[in-house]
Amino acid sequence: MERIELRRDDVTLSCLAGGPAGGPPVLLLHGLAGSAEELRPAAAALLPRCRVVVPDQRGHGRSTRRPADLSRRAFAADAAAVIGELLGGGPVAVAGQSMGGHTAMLLAAWYPHLVDRLVMLEAGVGGAEPGDDYPARLGRWFAAWPVPFADRDAAEAFLGGTATARAWAADLDATGDGLRPRFDADVMQAAIEPVAVAARWDEWRSITAPTLLVRGARGTCPAAEDERMRELRPDAGYAVIRDAGHDAHLDQPAAWLELLRKGLGQ
Repeated sequence: MERIELRRDDVTLSCLAGGPAGGPPVLLLHGLAGSAEELRPAAAALLPRCRVVVPDQRGHGRSTRRPADLSRRAFAADAAAVIGELLGGGPVAVAGQSMGGHTAMLLAAWYPHLVDRLVMLEAGVGGAEPGDDYPARLGRWFAAWPVPFADRDAAEAFLGGTATARAWAADLDATGDGLRPRFDADVMQAAIEPVAVAARWDEWRSITAPTLLVRGARGTCPAAEDERMRELRPDAGYAVIRDAGHDAHLDQPAAWLELLRKGLGQ
């Protein structure tokens, strides 16, 4: 896959892109603090047939690091711009994990003409329980990383030695004094705060595109939210990946790819 830059307003989006120009178009969206690189294996598996674009979302990866606008509208508008400029204008199949899945959901709700299939991995309608300050907790955790890391082994060890740790460590930025994340902690906190502000039930109900919800067996989506999402949209497909957590695409990539292909109609 090649790197393509898309400039819009005051933001540059760095995107992985590949596949035949006339192939079925697919947009993949990573989660908070991730990047397109962690979705590269899934994208590569789709390439022989599909045209796939995977952007580093604003504030992440190789895209603009400190954008002025971190609203949900801005993230969804970025996705719409990628479809318009790099995927033929839609409609396209869209899949996203965690915050990327929330963005994909809003894209399908706000730009229904651009989305003909939707896959949400470990993603829901958003909103936080009263008194839950998880955006601030995430911000403090990111700020506490002992950077720069001396090498990838040190980064993986600090991050827990998991599949997620390996993926994140592999995409650290090699600077003169060591390895550093390709994001700023305060930007990550500011990016997740709009997800936590309110549950987007109206948007979820409004989606008409065929939808597949995918969960990790050890995932973090609240059971009550999960149940209500399925009640409100009984047409949506549902699948659980065994022996997988919130980053199920990294924990069980083969199982995720099988479900991704199913949800995307591939």
